[in-house]
Amino acid sequence: MPGNKNIFSSVVGKMIVTKEGKRLGFVKDTTFETKSGELISLVVKDPTPYTKNLNLERTNSNELLIPYNSIIAIGDFVIVSEEDLI
Repeated sequence: MPGNKNIFSSVVGKMIVTKEGKRLGFVKDTTFETKSGELISLVVKDPTPYTKNLNLERTNSNELLIPYNSIIAIGDFVIVSEEDLI
């Protein structure tokens, strides 16, 4: 099973795009449940103007969050479902 896990450092810095190809920004950090280690969301760095059209949660320091359940795939990019963000 270790081959199926994404190492944190390999995700940070990846571009976040919708499955339709709209750019949202880059992965800055992650938030997770400390007891279980469950990933909750991705913190967005350098958000694009398109993110203003989406109903995204924000951190206390006003950074945008992409919920884990919207992530479709992680490869060269982090691909998310725009429908889950509206």
